[in-house]
Amino acid sequence: MKTGFRAIRAMLVPACAGILLVACGGSAPAPTATSGGSSAAPTAGGEVNLYTTREPALVQPLLDAFTASSGIKVNTVLLKDGLLERLGAEGERSVADVLMVVDTGNMLDLVEAGHTRPLKSEVLEAAIPAHLRGADGQWFAMSLRDRVLYADKDLDLESFHYEDLADPQWKGRVCIRSGQHPYNTSLFAAMVAHHGVEATETWLRGVKANLARKAAGGDRDVARDILAGICDIGIANAYYVGQMKNAEPGSEQRRWGEAIKVIRPTFDVEGGGTHVNISAAALARHAPNRDNAVALMEYLVSDAAQSLYARANYEYPVKAGVELDPVVASFGPLEVDPLPLTEVVANRRTASELVDKVGFDN
Repeated sequence: MKTGFRAIRAMLVPACAGILLVACGGSAPAPTATSGGSSAAPTAGGEVNLYTTREPALVQPLLDAFTASSGIKVNTVLLKDGLLERLGAEGERSVADVLMVVDTGNMLDLVEAGHTRPLKSEVLEAAIPAHLRGADGQWFAMSLRDRVLYADKDLDLESFHYEDLADPQWKGRVCIRSGQHPYNTSLFAAMVAHHGVEATETWLRGVKANLARKAAGGDRDVARDILAGICDIGIANAYYVGQMKNAEPGSEQRRWGEAIKVIRPTFDVEGGGTHVNISAAALARHAPNRDNAVALMEYLVSDAAQSLYARANYEYPVKAGVELDPVVASFGPLEVDPLPLTEVVANRRTASELVDKVGFDN
């Protein structure tokens, strides 16, 4: 009798699970096809499920605009931590359609874990340069976060190479956050890709010797400490400057922003450009609303959405020719380093080990 009951129960559980998915607005998982067409037509009155690690306030204006233009409802699941674990636990039952994260490494972790599926889209490929998307269509950059130099606004300095951070002329004049923060390990990994491990270790020791204070705090703290006279220059993300310079007049952050100017450094190699990290999106492996997912991703690289990225988040559009926020535009043109981001990510572990080896954060 027990054996018979278990057999009946085994048949009923999957069926009930399917009924529950439909009742909750989902649908059965789509086959894991490895490609798809471009410009997918959205389903009228349909929905799309977005799993994201991004702060809601940063992406909600984009999602609201997408719904207004397409009629597709976006169900957002915010996962500040544990996205990989959540997808692993859900497996084929996952209702995720689009995965959106910050940092190339985080996106490639999802790809390597098998949580994405390839997508062929002429719209995405036309908007996004090849070195800012997966070669097989597994992921696509949606916006750029350039790693720039904050400098005292009165400093006689107009250009800079990342390599210059180790120049003895800057001894006791540099501020930076922890070398183990992903923003910096990404930059250091790019340095390894350009110059090799030994040269990067020597460079890191030189940068450490030039620090005005312990490598700690956040990017905005670099501007704060420049205002306080603790340091003259520092490395941080450009979009924070948009936030600071557009903060309430007279506020602390506004004063920090007004104390600095932004210089976009480049790597001192032939054709070297400015290091960027990304926010990126991918089609989820088991996306039940695949066409709507593609529609959302293609919308995010439209002129309208890219302009919202630029104005709401002060991030740099991945698509060329989009109007910038005036503060971001004041930084001048962004020449993105052509080094493929996959090569940067491949050196993350080495960069992290070098940070510890030289005692960068001590």
